[in-house]
Parts: sequence; C-alpha cells; structure tokens
Amino acid sequence: MRRVFSDFAYGPGPRAGCWWDETIAAPDWPHLQGDQTVDVAIIGGGFTGMSAALHLAEAGASVALLEAQTPGWGASGRNGGFCCLGGARLSEQAMARQYGESSANEYWQTERDAVDLVDGVLTRLNLDVDRHSQGETQLAHNARAMDGLRRKAGTDGVLTEAADLADQGLNGPFHGALTTPVGFGLNPRKYLFGLAVAAVKAGAQLFQNSPVEALGRRQKGHIVRTAQGRVFCDTVLIATNGYSSDDLPEWLSARYMPTQSAVLVTRPLTDGELTAQGWTSDQMAYDTRNLLHYFRLMPDRRFLFGMRGGLLSSAWSERRVNARVRADFEAMFPAWKGVDSPNHWSGMVCLSRNQVPFVGPVPARPGMFAGLAYHGNGVAMGSYCGRLLGDLALGRTPIGRYPTPMRHQMGQFPFGRARRIVLPPLYAWLKLLDI
Repeated sequence: MRRVFSDFAYGPGPRAGCWWDETIAAPDWPHLQGDQTVDVAIIGGGFTGMSAALHLAEAGASVALLEAQTPGWGASGRNGGFCCLGGARLSEQAMARQYGESSANEYWQTERDAVDLVDGVLTRLNLDVDRHSQGETQLAHNARAMDGLRRKAGTDGVLTEAADLADQGLNGPFHGALTTPVGFGLNPRKYLFGLAVAAVKAGAQLFQNSPVEALGRRQKGHIVRTAQGRVFCDTVLIATNGYSSDDLPEWLSARYMPTQSAVLVTRPLTDGELTAQGWTSDQMAYDTRNLLHYFRLMPDRRFLFGMRGGLLSSAWSERRVNARVRADFEAMFPAWKGVDSPNHWSGMVCLSRNQVPFVGPVPARPGMFAGLAYHGNGVAMGSYCGRLLGDLALGRTPIGRYPTPMRHQMGQFPFGRARRIVLPPLYAWLKLLDI
C-alpha cells in the first residue's frame, strides 16, 4: 500500500484508548479465504461501505465487503458520534459561485437528507445507539464570531446570547450560541455494528482482516485480490476514506488528504461536578474556530471532547497531542481540571481539494465507483454516500439527491505522497484567523 502517514498511524497505537471499544464487542467476521463470485465487492467496512452493503443486499444484489482490519477499526469506529449537518468545507458563497446557486442549494439540502437517512435507518432497524441531543449547537469563541452567528441564524436556528448560556446549561468561555435543530449524538460503534447485523441478515458477506492487495481486471468485471483469496465481481466500490491507499486504485493518488483528529472521554461526571462547571446540557456542540473543538455530555454523563490532531504520527507525537487535547479541555472547562480522562485516541478524517464529498465513477475503470472526503462529518454523509454508491452499482437512478458538487471529479493535491507538507502553513494560517 502507498499511504502518506507512517505505519504507526495505521496500526493499533492511535486507537488503543478508544472509549467506544468498551461499549460493545466487535462481531467475529471470517477472513476471506479462497474465491468468491458476487455482483459487488466493497472495499472498506466503515459507514460508507456498510451502508452500501446493506442497501445493496436489501435490493437483492450479492455483496462481499472486505475490511482490512477488525470491525469498527477505522474512523467509523472511533469518531465523536456527531450525526449532523456537514460534509463540505466549501462556504455557501464559494459553492454558489463555483456550481451555481441551484446546485449549491441542492447540496445543502442533501446534508439534511443525510441526517434524515440515518434517523430513518435507526427507526427502521430499531437500533439502540445511545441517541441524544436535539440538533447541534455552535458556540462563538469570540465576539466577531458571534456577530457571524447572528447573521447566519435563519428561520429554524435559535440564537442564545452570552448572558443566557448558563441558564441553558452551556456555560463556558463563549460569546453566545446558535442551535440548529438538525442532528443528534450517537454511539458510532453501536450504529456501525447495527448496520452490519442488518446487512448480514439481508445476505451480505462481511470479511475482516482481509486487506486488498491488488485490483485487477477481467473480460467482464474485476478481480479483487487479498493475501488469501480473490473476489470476482461486476462492480467494485471504494469506501476507504481517510484510510485509503494511493494505489488502490491508482486514480486515488493525491486526490485525498488524511488528517488527524484527537478525542478524550472523561469518567462519568457527578451532578455536583456538572453544576460546578455549569454544563448540564445534552446538546452536542462545537465552537466557531476553523481548527474547531467538538464536545458533548453523553447519556452516561461522560464528557467527550475532540479537536484537530497532530501533523505527525508516532508514539511520541500521540502523547503530545493527548496532552494538548487535555490542556484545551481544561482551559475551556476549568471546573473539571481534576476530572480524570482515562480514554484518549485519534483517527483520520479525509479532505478533498475540492472541499466537497465525492461520489461517482473512477475514470477509466468501468464498473468501479468511489465515495469519500466527508471533512470530519462522516456519520451522516458517509451513510448517505454509501446508499448513493449502492444505487450507482445497481445502475439505477439514485433514490435521493445526487447534487452536482458531489459528482465533480476530485482534483489532486500538489506534491503527491508528500502532500502533507501543505498542512503546517495551512494550520498556522487558520490559527491566525481564529484569534
């Protein structure tokens, strides 16, 4: 594989302290051994791949999903559990200029549709995922940002001025808030495994510890090779997101940028500790920084706090990032300085140069499609793109919206495998903008 981080980033170290692993056991999928012939092979067992597997199997297609590691190992099993609006980093104005106002509006509605899709799947499959939060709250980190929230507030957004935050159980170093009534928090690992159980019941075959080593062609269709087996199929879906490889397929080379996000989870907080800080809300929240913090009080009263991770990946840099996450947590919530945070971990999110998710065909590879680049918002958008990929694999008109910005071919980042060198100056610039 040709990946852009060191081997440490793709090993067990970054996820060793993941809280979600303690909440539900991983299913024991088999390894791929020998040959399989199916309609569709899916590479990647996260939200995108599992959503595609479920919808394809329910439509009657034969499916083999190949996960390189164990179930829930990648970003889908270690994220913050925010099922919310998001997927693109492109601003509303820039998207309208680039794609036209109608296409931009269709994209923004698609973000809402993605949340609705997850909501509908949870209801239809009767999944218990520790759901909470009525929408999502964005908190202004300075007065200028609060002015922006006031301008941004629409007919369905609820503004809270700084003087009223404590009464809402949102006390902290904030200048006000805007709550959007779309989205909810969940346990991402329980959600992913719920999809997996349903996919298997519908007929999908799921394989773990089966990393794909090569993608070949045959007269009609594709051959997907692992160390111990092969899958012969008409269609291949690439659903590897931030854990992609530049050579699977070659088209992916330099078209995605993996970046790290780091998370801590505290022990359960007492009523007295919650009152002392003045944070008693169940709302999932994030601040207005470009290099944002995201956080929520979970149903068991543990507090989850996440932010941008490091630019390097090693045991040393992981310890350094964990210390920085803890420092930011204590600065924002000083009453909890003495509260232990036994769980720390990190994982990869995926950016595109276009700053918009991509779903569509892989050029020059008939019958191969890819879906990736959710910019840290893959719970909803990954699930939605998985369904889109399923529709494309079946050759049918997508069930939901398929907006022009998501069809646009992904551009390449400069510097090839060394493309991460653009991140330090970018992060420095964004940090300056956050002042």
